[in-house]
Amino acid sequence: MRRVSLSDPALELDSGEPDGFRAAMFRFGALLGAERTSASLYELPPGQAVCPYHYEYGEEEWMVVLSGHPSVRTPQGTERLDPLDVVFFPIGPDGAHQVRNDGDAPARVLMWSTVVVPSGSAYPDSGKVSLRTGDPAEDAIVERSSVVDYYHGEPGVER
Repeated sequence: MRRVSLSDPALELDSGEPDGFRAAMFRFGALLGAERTSASLYELPPGQAVCPYHYEYGEEEWMVVLSGHPSVRTPQGTERLDPLDVVFFPIGPDGAHQVRNDGDAPARVLMWSTVVVPSGSAYPDSGKVSLRTGDPAEDAIVERSSVVDYYHGEPGVER
């Protein structure tokens, strides 16, 4: 049996993340052999968020607060959560969310989701969409304003 301990996780901080998005994380789904689900533990210092406000196309997400009082922004507004609160983010715009720590002490949350490839995400605040294909060389994050016609750039097609 494979197992990991969340009592003393190997948290990693991506030094390339900008201020406001510096959450340490421990991704452990793959360590346990999971292929269709994923799980991550996040530690949020005060003033930091897990990621920008977004929603997924293809993946459901769940979260449970382990410690602290993070805030979750959804289409219904922003709410402060307490330890052992559980929230669910459905597929599509109704599942839009951002997890932040607006408190003055660290917060820890456990998030898990289905894994669907290919999959897409939308970022309403910044007008971006992303496509994850399973091949990083084919993945893309683009501004919605860059939308082109289906035949754009095809040889022999003039528009």
